[in-house]
Amino acid sequence: MQPATLILPIAVPIAFWAAYHYHKDRHLPEPALNLLLCFILGILAAGLSKLMYMGLEPFGLRYDAGELASNSTAGLLGYSLLAIGPIEELAKLVPFLVVVIHFKAFDERLDGIIYASFIGLGYASAENLSYLNYLTPLEAIARGFAGPVVHILFASIWGHWIGDAWLHKDRLLRPALCGFLLAALLHGFYDFLVLLKPVSALPIAAGLIIALWIWRLMLMHRLHRAAVKNSAD
Repeated sequence: MQPATLILPIAVPIAFWAAYHYHKDRHLPEPALNLLLCFILGILAAGLSKLMYMGLEPFGLRYDAGELASNSTAGLLGYSLLAIGPIEELAKLVPFLVVVIHFKAFDERLDGIIYASFIGLGYASAENLSYLNYLTPLEAIARGFAGPVVHILFASIWGHWIGDAWLHKDRLLRPALCGFLLAALLHGFYDFLVLLKPVSALPIAAGLIIALWIWRLMLMHRLHRAAVKNSAD
Protein backbone atom coordinates (compact mmCIF):
# COMPACT_ATOMS: atom_id res chain seq x y z
CA MET A 1 0.00 0.00 0.00
CA GLN A 2 1.36 3.42 -0.99
CA PRO A 3 1.96 6.04 1.77
CA ALA A 4 -0.74 8.34 0.36
CA THR A 5 -3.21 5.48 0.38
CA LEU A 6 -2.17 4.44 3.87
CA ILE A 7 -3.15 7.89 5.18
CA LEU A 8 -6.76 7.37 4.09
CA PRO A 9 -7.66 5.03 6.99
CA ILE A 10 -6.55 7.84 9.29
CA ALA A 11 -8.00 10.81 7.40
CA VAL A 12 -11.43 9.33 6.66
CA PRO A 13 -12.40 8.60 10.31
CA ILE A 14 -11.20 12.08 11.31
CA ALA A 15 -13.39 13.67 8.63
CA PHE A 16 -16.34 11.49 9.64
CA TRP A 17 -16.13 12.38 13.34
CA ALA A 18 -15.65 16.07 12.56
CA ALA A 19 -18.85 16.04 10.48
CA TYR A 20 -20.65 14.00 13.14
CA HIS A 21 -19.89 16.51 15.89
CA TYR A 22 -20.73 19.47 13.71
CA HIS A 23 -24.13 17.88 13.09
CA LYS A 24 -24.64 17.15 16.78
CA ASP A 25 -24.10 20.84 17.55
CA ARG A 26 -26.54 21.97 14.86
CA HIS A 27 -28.80 23.96 17.23
CA LEU A 28 -26.18 26.63 17.91
CA PRO A 29 -23.30 25.49 15.68
CA GLU A 30 -19.81 26.60 16.61
CA PRO A 31 -17.88 28.73 14.12
CA ALA A 32 -15.92 26.53 11.74
CA LEU A 33 -12.75 28.50 12.46
CA ASN A 34 -13.10 27.74 16.17
CA LEU A 35 -13.39 24.03 15.43
CA LEU A 36 -10.42 24.17 13.09
CA LEU A 37 -8.41 25.97 15.75
CA CYS A 38 -9.30 23.25 18.27
CA PHE A 39 -8.15 20.62 15.80
CA ILE A 40 -4.84 22.45 15.40
CA LEU A 41 -4.54 22.78 19.17
CA GLY A 42 -4.99 19.02 19.38
CA ILE A 43 -2.10 18.52 16.98
CA LEU A 44 0.03 20.85 19.11
CA ALA A 45 -1.09 18.95 22.21
CA ALA A 46 0.37 15.79 20.70
CA GLY A 47 3.69 17.60 20.43
CA LEU A 48 3.36 18.77 24.02
CA SER A 49 2.75 15.22 25.22
CA LYS A 50 5.89 14.08 23.39
CA LEU A 51 7.89 16.71 25.26
CA MET A 52 6.34 15.55 28.53
CA TYR A 53 7.31 11.96 27.79
CA MET A 54 10.85 13.12 27.03
CA GLY A 55 10.84 14.97 30.35
CA LEU A 56 10.55 11.62 32.13
CA GLU A 57 13.87 10.40 30.74
CA PRO A 58 16.22 12.39 33.03
CA PHE A 59 14.41 10.86 36.01
CA GLY A 60 14.65 7.33 34.63
CA LEU A 61 10.85 7.14 34.30
CA ARG A 62 10.54 6.80 30.51
CA TYR A 63 9.76 3.21 29.57
CA ASP A 64 8.87 1.24 26.47
CA ALA A 65 5.24 0.23 27.01
CA GLY A 66 5.58 -2.75 24.69
CA GLU A 67 8.56 -4.04 26.61
CA LEU A 68 6.73 -3.60 29.90
CA ALA A 69 3.81 -5.56 28.48
CA SER A 70 6.17 -8.48 27.88
CA ASN A 71 8.16 -8.30 31.09
CA SER A 72 6.18 -6.61 33.85
CA THR A 73 2.41 -6.46 34.19
CA ALA A 74 2.69 -4.36 37.35
CA GLY A 75 5.15 -2.04 35.65
CA LEU A 76 2.84 -1.61 32.67
CA LEU A 77 -0.12 -0.87 34.93
CA GLY A 78 1.85 1.74 36.85
CA TYR A 79 3.20 3.34 33.69
CA SER A 80 -0.23 3.39 32.06
CA LEU A 81 -1.97 4.94 35.08
CA LEU A 82 0.80 7.33 36.16
CA ALA A 83 2.33 8.35 32.83
CA ILE A 84 0.33 7.56 29.70
CA GLY A 85 -3.11 8.59 30.94
CA PRO A 86 -2.05 11.75 32.83
CA ILE A 87 0.38 12.99 30.18
CA GLU A 88 -1.96 12.61 27.23
CA GLU A 89 -5.02 14.01 28.98
CA LEU A 90 -3.08 16.93 30.47
CA ALA A 91 -1.63 17.78 27.06
CA LYS A 92 -5.16 18.05 25.64
CA LEU A 93 -6.55 19.81 28.70
CA VAL A 94 -4.02 22.67 28.72
CA PRO A 95 -5.11 24.34 25.42
CA PHE A 96 -8.75 23.86 26.39
CA LEU A 97 -8.20 25.85 29.60
CA VAL A 98 -5.84 28.42 28.12
CA VAL A 99 -7.62 29.12 24.84
CA VAL A 100 -10.94 27.39 24.22
CA ILE A 101 -13.05 28.43 27.19
CA HIS A 102 -12.42 32.05 26.24
CA PHE A 103 -14.14 31.70 22.85
CA LYS A 104 -17.06 34.13 22.62
CA ALA A 105 -19.08 31.36 20.97
CA PHE A 106 -18.63 29.14 24.04
CA ASP A 107 -22.17 29.80 25.21
CA GLU A 108 -23.93 26.47 25.82
CA ARG A 109 -23.19 23.39 27.88
CA LEU A 110 -22.77 21.13 24.86
CA ASP A 111 -19.87 23.27 23.65
CA GLY A 112 -17.49 21.84 26.23
CA ILE A 113 -17.88 18.38 24.72
CA ILE A 114 -17.74 19.63 21.12
CA TYR A 115 -14.57 21.67 21.52
CA ALA A 116 -12.82 19.01 23.63
CA SER A 117 -13.72 16.44 20.98
CA PHE A 118 -12.09 18.47 18.22
CA ILE A 119 -8.95 18.76 20.33
CA GLY A 120 -9.09 14.98 20.70
CA LEU A 121 -9.45 14.60 16.93
CA GLY A 122 -6.38 16.73 16.31
CA TYR A 123 -4.42 14.78 18.88
CA ALA A 124 -5.50 11.44 17.39
CA SER A 125 -4.56 12.51 13.86
CA ALA A 126 -1.06 13.56 14.92
CA GLU A 127 -0.60 10.43 17.03
CA ASN A 128 -1.76 8.10 14.27
CA LEU A 129 0.45 9.79 11.68
CA SER A 130 3.47 9.40 13.96
CA TYR A 131 2.89 5.64 14.00
CA LEU A 132 2.20 5.36 10.28
CA ASN A 133 5.65 4.07 9.30
CA TYR A 134 5.43 1.28 11.88
CA LEU A 135 1.97 -0.03 10.96
CA THR A 136 0.75 -2.62 8.52
CA PRO A 137 -2.24 -1.57 6.39
CA LEU A 138 -4.59 -3.53 8.65
CA GLU A 139 -3.08 -1.96 11.78
CA ALA A 140 -3.40 1.50 10.21
CA ILE A 141 -7.10 0.89 9.59
CA ALA A 142 -7.64 -0.36 13.15
CA ARG A 143 -5.75 2.54 14.68
CA GLY A 144 -7.41 5.04 12.37
CA PHE A 145 -10.79 3.86 13.64
CA ALA A 146 -9.98 3.44 17.34
CA GLY A 147 -7.69 6.43 17.97
CA PRO A 148 -10.20 9.25 17.39
CA VAL A 149 -12.95 7.47 19.36
CA VAL A 150 -10.70 6.94 22.37
CA HIS A 151 -9.40 10.50 22.50
CA ILE A 152 -12.86 11.98 21.91
CA LEU A 153 -14.39 10.00 24.76
CA PHE A 154 -11.78 10.73 27.39
CA ALA A 155 -11.56 14.42 26.47
CA SER A 156 -15.35 14.68 26.72
CA ILE A 157 -15.18 13.91 30.45
CA TRP A 158 -13.17 16.96 31.47
CA GLY A 159 -14.59 19.01 28.58
CA HIS A 160 -18.11 18.61 29.95
CA TRP A 161 -17.26 19.25 33.59
CA ILE A 162 -15.11 22.30 32.89
CA GLY A 163 -17.53 23.74 30.33
CA ASP A 164 -20.46 23.31 32.69
CA ALA A 165 -18.62 25.05 35.55
CA TRP A 166 -17.40 27.84 33.26
CA LEU A 167 -20.88 28.68 32.00
CA HIS A 168 -22.25 28.65 35.54
CA LYS A 169 -19.37 30.97 36.57
CA ASP A 170 -18.19 28.45 39.16
CA ARG A 171 -14.59 27.87 40.21
CA LEU A 172 -12.78 25.70 37.70
CA LEU A 173 -10.22 24.03 39.94
CA ARG A 174 -12.40 21.23 41.26
CA PRO A 175 -14.16 20.24 38.01
CA ALA A 176 -10.91 20.53 36.06
CA LEU A 177 -9.01 18.39 38.57
CA CYS A 178 -11.76 15.79 38.96
CA GLY A 179 -12.43 15.59 35.24
CA PHE A 180 -8.74 15.31 34.46
CA LEU A 181 -8.10 12.61 37.06
CA LEU A 182 -11.06 10.51 35.95
CA ALA A 183 -10.16 10.82 32.27
CA ALA A 184 -6.50 10.04 32.98
CA LEU A 185 -7.42 7.01 35.08
CA LEU A 186 -9.78 5.57 32.45
CA HIS A 187 -7.36 6.39 29.64
CA GLY A 188 -4.48 4.71 31.43
CA PHE A 189 -6.55 1.64 32.28
CA TYR A 190 -7.73 1.34 28.67
CA ASP A 191 -4.15 1.51 27.36
CA PHE A 192 -3.08 -1.05 29.96
CA LEU A 193 -5.71 -3.50 28.72
CA VAL A 194 -4.87 -2.97 25.06
CA LEU A 195 -1.11 -3.22 25.58
CA LEU A 196 -1.11 -6.15 27.98
CA LYS A 197 -3.06 -8.91 26.25
CA PRO A 198 -4.93 -7.61 23.21
CA VAL A 199 -6.90 -10.82 22.65
CA SER A 200 -8.10 -11.59 26.17
CA ALA A 201 -8.39 -7.97 27.31
CA LEU A 202 -10.06 -6.64 24.18
CA PRO A 203 -13.64 -7.35 25.37
CA ILE A 204 -12.98 -5.44 28.61
CA ALA A 205 -11.43 -2.51 26.73
CA ALA A 206 -14.29 -2.53 24.24
CA GLY A 207 -16.83 -2.66 27.06
CA LEU A 208 -15.23 0.40 28.66
CA ILE A 209 -15.42 2.34 25.39
CA ILE A 210 -19.02 1.28 24.75
CA ALA A 211 -20.08 2.30 28.28
CA LEU A 212 -18.44 5.72 27.87
CA TRP A 213 -20.00 6.15 24.45
CA ILE A 214 -23.48 5.42 25.79
CA TRP A 215 -22.95 7.89 28.66
CA ARG A 216 -21.71 10.53 26.23
CA LEU A 217 -24.51 9.94 23.73
CA MET A 218 -27.19 10.26 26.41
CA LEU A 219 -25.52 13.36 27.85
CA MET A 220 -25.25 15.08 24.46
CA HIS A 221 -28.88 14.28 23.71
CA ARG A 222 -29.98 15.77 27.06
CA LEU A 223 -27.86 18.89 26.60
CA HIS A 224 -29.16 19.37 23.06
CA ARG A 225 -32.77 19.13 24.21
CA ALA A 226 -32.10 21.59 27.04
CA ALA A 227 -30.55 24.08 24.61
CA VAL A 228 -33.54 23.83 22.27
CA LYS A 229 -35.95 24.29 25.18
CA ASN A 230 -34.07 27.30 26.54
CA SER A 231 -34.05 29.02 23.16
CA ALA A 232 -37.77 28.40 22.75
CA ASP A 233 -38.48 29.96 26.15
